[in-house]
Amino acid sequence: MNEFKFAPGCALMIYKPELAEKLHSVLNKTLGKTDMHLDCCQHEPNLKNATQIINICPGCDKRFRSDYEYSSTISLWELLAESDFFPFPDYNGEKMTIIDACPTRDQVIVHQSIRKIIHKMNISLVEPKKTGTRSTCCGDGFYGEIPVENVKDQMRKKAKELPLMDVVVYCVSCAKSMFIGNKQPRYLVDLLFKETTVPKTCEPDEWHKELRDYIEKH
Repeated sequence: MNEFKFAPGCALMIYKPELAEKLHSVLNKTLGKTDMHLDCCQHEPNLKNATQIINICPGCDKRFRSDYEYSSTISLWELLAESDFFPFPDYNGEKMTIIDACPTRDQVIVHQSIRKIIHKMNISLVEPKKTGTRSTCCGDGFYGEIPVENVKDQMRKKAKELPLMDVVVYCVSCAKSMFIGNKQPRYLVDLLFKETTVPKTCEPDEWHKELRDYIEKH
């Protein structure tokens, strides 16, 4: 039988670690005692038994699914989509659009689960033309490949593809990109707890330095 561990991911732990704690508390109450896995998914997890990692971050989803021995993964979104234990807030039909994150481009189950959650929160979703498995990068994926100003141009280009100002994102880096593109990102973890998504560090160089520093320490 698989063990469970909850991996909130580096980006959420930098952005709002208190929300990671709230989610951990929910999982402990519903699944039984579930340990937090705080080592970055870019490091060998050194699992000794078959372990299913409950992830939030799309990058974690991809790496724990395919890169490590004894590791399998399920997104938190898959669990919540089928749940009757989470007190979903009601957004009263508010209209939003969405970005599907690059690392889960081929994970239709993740896309479907997120849309079920959006429906449970009474959000009216307006899909962009390029969505789901056809979604295009928010721009952050170009970081390190092209000059930073060109990265920001890609972020603005993506933002212009989206039909509404409010954009559901489930990747913190996508949220940063949308701030640079002058959209209002609505990070899915924030939406679950009726919190506003805030910019904090948005400049690509500064954000990626924060990530690198955190990854090196974890």
